[in-house]
Amino acid sequence: MLTDLDGPAVERLAGELGQVAIQGDVTVRADIDRMVETAYRRWGRLDVLFNNAGVIQGKPLLDLTEADWDRLMNVNLRAVFFVLQAAARRMIRQDPMPGSELRGKLIQTASIAAYRGGLPLTAHYAASKAAVVSITRTAAQALAPSRITSNCICPGVVDTPMWAKLDADWTALEGWERGKAWKRRTAGIPLGRPERPEDVAGLVAFLASADSDYLTGQAINIDGGLVMGS
Repeated sequence: MLTDLDGPAVERLAGELGQVAIQGDVTVRADIDRMVETAYRRWGRLDVLFNNAGVIQGKPLLDLTEADWDRLMNVNLRAVFFVLQAAARRMIRQDPMPGSELRGKLIQTASIAAYRGGLPLTAHYAASKAAVVSITRTAAQALAPSRITSNCICPGVVDTPMWAKLDADWTALEGWERGKAWKRRTAGIPLGRPERPEDVAGLVAFLASADSDYLTGQAINIDGGLVMGS
């Protein structure tokens, strides 16, 4: 089941993947509850949550407004927590997954920005992702007795529309040509290329699988070596 704010887009993707689509805003509690309830009505349980919604903005620290801060935190932090909470409340009441001692798995998307701090233009983004790591680890401790795991992934510089937006914000502020910020940010990746969405997908699939059943409370860097030893 896929949920996104963009209804037509999530319908198209769900059609391609043979999945169920729900238009919803994860900053709205009623939409969160409807999303979780839909899963239980259709399948009778929810085994894995991938808490992946997020936004970014490039803006100097001293220019950030309360509206900038609140918008980003609402999506990147508040929504992550309340989606996690809503899913976990239902997971603790369901039977373990077939062939497993676990009742469910929670997966969040953080970022390497949680460890190395943000770029000078992404103070609020970095703060939100550091908090996602903290929530992930707290949930792992709180929910372990109920046999629910909680882990998060920390991608690096991924070639997605989100990074295209950051490149646009950054280059506009610096007066560079479009694409220069992207080139500067990816130049130091030890594996020699930008990250692709499929690089991240494999890690998420592992965390959703039985192979990760004994893993909880972890924030896993997947960044081509850009940050080491965090």
